[in-house]
Amino acid sequence: MNPALAAALQIAAVVVVLALAYVPLGDYMARVFTSTHDVAPERWFYRIVRVDPGRKQTWVAYAAALLGFSLVSVLFLYVLQRIQSHLPMSGGRPAVPSSMAFNTAVSFVTNTNWQSYSPEAVMGNLTQAGGLAVQNFLSAAVGLAVAVALVRGIVSKVSTGEIGNFWVDLVRGSIRILLPLSVLFAILFLTQGVVQSFHSGFDFTGLDGNRGHGVLGPFASQEAIKELGTNGGGSLATNSAHPFENPTPLSNIAQIIAILIIPVCLTRTYATMVGDRRQGFTILGVMATLFAIILSITWAFEERTNGVAARAAGAMMEGKEQRFGIPASVLYAVATTGTSTGAVNSQHDSFSAAGGGALIWNMLLGEVAPGGVGTGLYGMLVLAIIAVFVGGLLVGRTPEFLGKKIGQLEITMAALSILVMPALVLVGTAITAILPSTTSFQGNGGDPGSPGSIHGYSEILYAFASASNNNGSAFGGLTVTSDWFQIALGVAMLFGRFLPIIFTLALAGLLARQKAKPISTATLPTHGPLYGGLLTGTVLLVAGLTFFPALALGPIAEALA
Repeated sequence: MNPALAAALQIAAVVVVLALAYVPLGDYMARVFTSTHDVAPERWFYRIVRVDPGRKQTWVAYAAALLGFSLVSVLFLYVLQRIQSHLPMSGGRPAVPSSMAFNTAVSFVTNTNWQSYSPEAVMGNLTQAGGLAVQNFLSAAVGLAVAVALVRGIVSKVSTGEIGNFWVDLVRGSIRILLPLSVLFAILFLTQGVVQSFHSGFDFTGLDGNRGHGVLGPFASQEAIKELGTNGGGSLATNSAHPFENPTPLSNIAQIIAILIIPVCLTRTYATMVGDRRQGFTILGVMATLFAIILSITWAFEERTNGVAARAAGAMMEGKEQRFGIPASVLYAVATTGTSTGAVNSQHDSFSAAGGGALIWNMLLGEVAPGGVGTGLYGMLVLAIIAVFVGGLLVGRTPEFLGKKIGQLEITMAALSILVMPALVLVGTAITAILPSTTSFQGNGGDPGSPGSIHGYSEILYAFASASNNNGSAFGGLTVTSDWFQIALGVAMLFGRFLPIIFTLALAGLLARQKAKPISTATLPTHGPLYGGLLTGTVLLVAGLTFFPALALGPIAEALA
């Protein structure tokens, strides 16, 4: 099939399914987080943990509950890995080394799912299903909770400063949204041949007479929440390039839809909660525009060939699965780097220099196109508040966002929220690139200034961009099992997740303390093409001005070399 036609059909399939789900799923999620009714499992949980679901929290109490829950989750996952050898279903695997256990525990609690290990060789099925997969639900639900808390702060009509109850939001997001969707997608994956087994594996003899061992596990159920929660951590080292996790072109499209469906439909949830559909369409339009830009750039460079030999070899097929080809690989890569997912069906390290650079840039935009579960919406809303503040000052309009004044404290919290990630990426990359001990870990060496050494720098830049944005994908040529990488990337994941959350919740609290003012002719509209263009420009300028020098030293220099 013609590559252009194949790409068009796959994109059309994804767009049609998302369009059909947009209104019902978006409105359903709005009802979940605005309902005053608790279902039976939720009431049982509240009794056990002694939580009053009717008690609302200020942003300080909300943040304290979130951070406390996350700390306990990190400790639990760390201990689970350290005692793995004494647990059932371990498959004879030893305890996970301490620095790796720290990195992994932080990774899954922060929704990053960065994996510095080979899952089938390191993690037992109980650790995978009882620890890591559980955090796939809970970390995604935390992102949902923060997004909804910010929206409550925006729509609040009274000046109480309350933004909801963290425990209620966490439980509802897990039980009413993530769990039902995971069951549906797991069944779909099973029909396509994704493995679902509690056996540790099987021995086999190859055609060449050599014996081998195949790993089995509950992959279908974990694959569903891995994608729906924009987690990305696979049960196998090759992730969704492995036929046990992603066997067919249909399962591949289903995974892309699973990655995108909640972040996209959350824009409808936001519009429903604020009572203005135009707000949701504007945010969605900006996300779709950014997604289309990155997709076009990446696909153009992956399809480009230089010379007869390259064309005969199938263009940029090295590192890509034959059953997916370039269009499905590029679409998957752009979806996963734009949503903080980190799942891969091809090796991003094998993309062209410009194509791989576009994937890095996709993360450096702040992963708001459309972003992770919850994180994409609240990240875009923070940028929207900055855009309306700057736009209002430029044209002499009142800096207000949906009736809430954007003053010094509000813009300070918004600015701090978006500055955390650039600081972590640039500082972490700079320190790591000059450490003598890290040069040997780069998969592409070479003399200083050579294309090989430039690509080695790109691998480091990608690693810190991935960790700080809670993405989890990687340029595979970089070895990250040393204590430096385990700890440095772990710290980047922690700060990259929780500092923006704290600043976002503080912003929600400040907005919730204000009484909504009537929108007047002096208020800058926050909907429509004009404001959408302003917001798109804000996103591109923030990333472009911040990261262009770093990109020029790596992917851009390599592409021009």
